[in-house]
Amino acid sequence: MRILFVSSTRIGDAVLSTALLDHLLRAHPTAHFTIACGAVAEGVFARMPHRDRTITLVKRPYGLHWLGLWRQVAFTWWDLVVDLRASALSFLIPARRRVIARGGRRPGHRLIHLGELLGLNPPPRPVAWFSAADAIHASALVAGGGRFIVLGPSANWDRKVWPAERFIAAHQALTAPGGPLAGARTVVLAGPGAAERAMAAPVLQAIPCAIDAVGALSLPECAALLSRAALFLGNDSGLMHLAAAAGAPTLGLFGPTPASEYGPMGRCAAAVLADGPPGEAPMEALPVAKVVDAAVRLLKTTKVAA
Repeated sequence: MRILFVSSTRIGDAVLSTALLDHLLRAHPTAHFTIACGAVAEGVFARMPHRDRTITLVKRPYGLHWLGLWRQVAFTWWDLVVDLRASALSFLIPARRRVIARGGRRPGHRLIHLGELLGLNPPPRPVAWFSAADAIHASALVAGGGRFIVLGPSANWDRKVWPAERFIAAHQALTAPGGPLAGARTVVLAGPGAAERAMAAPVLQAIPCAIDAVGALSLPECAALLSRAALFLGNDSGLMHLAAAAGAPTLGLFGPTPASEYGPMGRCAAAVLADGPPGEAPMEALPVAKVVDAAVRLLKTTKVAA
């Protein structure tokens, strides 16, 4: 059985789409998969079982990237095509069955919409794939054992970024003597590039003992690291979704984006919202005390706190 799965250009959406892929892997254990996604999201699928190849889409004028994809898939007979991009491509290639997402935004969480495509209610959870080698590399970063908290101070939009001084204050409250993560080490995690480095820099400067993992890990290595974290505390970002998928207790920070649509989804994940209209409030309206209280509740619920 051959399955073509057209996923997202963004890491967060790509992580959410792994819920459908994990279901398909279990439903069709001998199937072979081809993934089409954006270059930034390629690492989400790099360790996926039964993946024959990944085709990366690089946006080109006049939608020519779709023509390039068509040329690579049009001469294969597909048993199933799942198109989360709602493109015309799916109608132009030979397939026994097609599942095509609706375009545009709708109320409700993105994961629920994905589950509806395959009639899955409730929808399955996203997963994070990584190898033993990824786990070894991640373990070397936090060598020495003990619990650690991961801070994710970056995002792909500056309005989604919680002020650095509040990250620092929340971290101090959680790791201070008597706090739920007293004595835990700290990892500051962000993606590659100057913009990500700039967002993480104030947090790293204020926590000199923190492990600097900015741009240091591939996405599978990030997943391996996050799978061992005592807590991920971070902005609404691809890393937030990856943390939840990896099973880390995950607290996502939300202001001008709707947690009702893009909150973290995992076995122990929660969102905390800035004060004001949901999906419209500025990140500056998210108090430190509210975040700390939410983190304490999450840690108590998941029995991670000491």
